[in-house]
Amino acid sequence: MTLQQIEIFNTLTRKKEKFVPINPPFVGMYVCGPTVYSDVHLGNCRTFISFDLIYRYLVHAGYKVRYVRNITDAGHLEGDRDEGEDKFAKKAKLEQVEPMEIVQKYTLGFRDVMRMFNTLSPSIEPTATGHILEQIEMTKQIIASGLAYESNGTVYFDVEKYSQKNNYGLLSNRKLEELLEGTRELGGQDEKKGRLDFALWIKAKPEHIMRWPSPWGSGFPGWHIECSAMSTKYLGTTFDIHGGGMDLIATHHTNEIAQSQACNHCEPVKYWMHTNMLTVNGVRMSKSAGNGFLPMELFTGNHKLLEKGYSPMSVRFFMLQTHYRSTLDFSNEALQASEKGFERLMNAVNTLEKLKTSEKSSSDIKPLHAKCYSAMNDDFNSPILLAHLFDGVKIINSTHAGTETISKEDLDLLKKTFHDFVFDVLGLKEEESASNNDELANNLMNLILEIRNEAKAKKDFSTSDKIRDGLAKTKISIKDSKEGTTWELQK
Repeated sequence: MTLQQIEIFNTLTRKKEKFVPINPPFVGMYVCGPTVYSDVHLGNCRTFISFDLIYRYLVHAGYKVRYVRNITDAGHLEGDRDEGEDKFAKKAKLEQVEPMEIVQKYTLGFRDVMRMFNTLSPSIEPTATGHILEQIEMTKQIIASGLAYESNGTVYFDVEKYSQKNNYGLLSNRKLEELLEGTRELGGQDEKKGRLDFALWIKAKPEHIMRWPSPWGSGFPGWHIECSAMSTKYLGTTFDIHGGGMDLIATHHTNEIAQSQACNHCEPVKYWMHTNMLTVNGVRMSKSAGNGFLPMELFTGNHKLLEKGYSPMSVRFFMLQTHYRSTLDFSNEALQASEKGFERLMNAVNTLEKLKTSEKSSSDIKPLHAKCYSAMNDDFNSPILLAHLFDGVKIINSTHAGTETISKEDLDLLKKTFHDFVFDVLGLKEEESASNNDELANNLMNLILEIRNEAKAKKDFSTSDKIRDGLAKTKISIKDSKEGTTWELQK
């Protein structure tokens, strides 16, 4: 198929640009993955669902995409400025296990959640610990370029020296002087030359478990160097798209650009893409605000801020209703509205198969088909795409009701439009409906009550009472009357 002409908002230039891959139809895309020391949070999920949408559409649009998303399993300290404890070591001490047990537990948990959200696996999912040699080699190259220095076993990147010939704050649109004003003065014991300098390689303290040999002694890589090393290895010194959450712009991605330029002497990325933050009832979601909840809490409803649980596809649909660059606000009302919207969309998809054709159509399907592509070509605008699909839902329902007609040719195009965009691009899928669950529950309860009634008829009251009391513990009450036995779920 002909490649779609897509426009992407580039954080680097702060404007929409025509997407022109370096080597079409091939596209290299790198997205900063999770730091696997705890359960993945919804902010991460929003980012990965957004880039799953982008990945899906690029593939649908005819591009050959290599999608690399890393796993950070070493080197991430609590503070962005090389401060605090190592996140993995701290959690391992707390749970009295090996750090790699923490990594394994939360990596598997992350993948489970991503499967529930129906995201596609990346082409390559490299780990920081699997690329120590590459990070050491890159650090050596940066030292050789004169833009890094070793101090007591730790290697730092010299930001002010780099800034003499390069714009360090280009991605964040901030000047060096402004960045310096926002950092604390160096203490007399600090090993860094400059306040903005950051660690490429960190000397391991005696108690530090995760350590590797290096030319500068036993240590571990800094957080920023891993992404530069892995993206270079798998996508080359300059690649098409680099993505992540907007919270990574000011430090992590700014440092990635500096490191990669210092090592490879070229611009590392053509298009930088960033997802916006999450809020809950208008307040930014965070641990400190006490308003954050995990994906599983959202699915089960087991959280004080939630009135009920929401299925993974309802949540995915909810996220896709907001453009990836806009703030996404969680509320029970918004989630419940999305739940109904998702159900309406899936019902329409099922109704499509039941439509009868006529000689002529009362609605023109070709413009609807074209509008779906236009929405996604405009910086992957999923809310506009959904609006067009719901225009299609009206046509489906009206045709099914007999107030509109559709030709076989138009019906085939409508089916293709919905299949392509609902399933392939948006990544939505059918879920077991509540009605199916209700039918299953009714059948099981009818069987249980039948067994109880048989026990009562045989005067086996101990079995009869055991069934009644057991159901009561699961908040199911049963009532015996002349008309028979009924049950209800207590609230």
